[in-house]
Amino acid sequence: MFSKVVVANRGAVAARVLRALSEMGIKSAAVYSEADYGAPYLEMASETYAIGPAPARESYLNQDALLEVVRQSHADGLHPGYGFLAENPEFAQRVQVAGARFIGPSPKWIAAMGHKTRARELAAQYGMPMMQGSGILPAEPDAILAAARAIGYPVLVKPAGGGGGIGMLPARDESELLAAVERSRSMASRGFGTTEVYLERLFERPRHVEFQVLGDQHGAAAHLFERDCSTQRRNQKVIEEAPAPGIERARAGVVADQIAAIMRQMGYDNIGTIEMLMGADGSFNFLEMNTRLQVEHGVTEEVTGVDLVRAQIRSAAGERLGAILPATIAVTGHAIQARVYAEDPQNFFPSPGKLTVFRPPADKTVRVETGYAEGRDVTPHYDPLIAKVIVHAADRDAAIEQLARALGAFDVKGPKTNIPAVLAILRSEQFRAGQVHTGIIPEVLAQAKKS
Repeated sequence: MFSKVVVANRGAVAARVLRALSEMGIKSAAVYSEADYGAPYLEMASETYAIGPAPARESYLNQDALLEVVRQSHADGLHPGYGFLAENPEFAQRVQVAGARFIGPSPKWIAAMGHKTRARELAAQYGMPMMQGSGILPAEPDAILAAARAIGYPVLVKPAGGGGGIGMLPARDESELLAAVERSRSMASRGFGTTEVYLERLFERPRHVEFQVLGDQHGAAAHLFERDCSTQRRNQKVIEEAPAPGIERARAGVVADQIAAIMRQMGYDNIGTIEMLMGADGSFNFLEMNTRLQVEHGVTEEVTGVDLVRAQIRSAAGERLGAILPATIAVTGHAIQARVYAEDPQNFFPSPGKLTVFRPPADKTVRVETGYAEGRDVTPHYDPLIAKVIVHAADRDAAIEQLARALGAFDVKGPKTNIPAVLAILRSEQFRAGQVHTGIIPEVLAQAKKS
């Protein structure tokens, strides 16, 4: 097991990892930028290290600064959290060269699954259910048009090296396609340093369903069932739940077992998530794989009783999956998570500022993951997520009611938050009926404005 681990992240995920390390009796070295000096979660760490100015590229994305912390702290592990460098194969390799273990998949898997078209090709080789798509689009307009015709409209233009919904643009016919490709390439260049884009079939009102997997370094892999992450705005998740509503448990189990078998065949060796789009016909179609801990991992923890962060750490330390996971994993009850963002609930634009009041719900049955405290600044330098609120109840209806009460009791002043919008969604007939899809938020909020 590790003796000391560098936590190379900030906010809620840094707090979550630090808590797990403390519970496991492992020393920790937390890092912070100038903007995060004095953050409450730093008190949980055995040691803390300043790594640079507020801009992420000068601190949390500064590989040399983070590796210097590994050296100074004599750490034998590094946990990247999610975001920042969590899926950077070069950084994972450099951590290993520095004499520490990267707590995540091997660099080869991060590289293989991080490039979207190569990931699709690899997944298809192992029999993963796939949607129609293209390879990297060439420069010639005629070839781009031909690729779209082969798939059939509407199509979605997507950057090959990115994520988070950046650069994803629909094209419903040839008159829209070339302009969408050009815009996507420009956004991909700014966001990911590459202009490579490709096409996928665009599903109308699809569901976003993802499957949690965990592997070890000895050839074993297992699944921990699925989550529904369909409730999104601008391709960013807002509400996640487990299990996915309205999907027969037997059907979900078959797909999950198929995915776990593929992970074993591939030799995947740590935590990961297979993201699927579910069509109106009930088909599951591979979207991408995230080779890291997910923001929404908490809902899976709540319904399975498995601490995924501890499991990830133990797998990276070389333990066998049979010792990490219980012999039987089952889904119990229903869990829902809401992401509380510092943003305007009318247009979802970021709303940075000082948290003059920040009082999460005091109910002990409500799980709140945050890196903030009253008096702290939500700066424009990072993602505006200020807290994740997670509930677990006997069934979905009870979980919705419990989450709505918790959000209603969450007192935040200073920045605007998306809580009013989330409450409107939770109270809508459409969400309560489980009729979720990736366009549900604008539909519900538009209806709320009319009524």
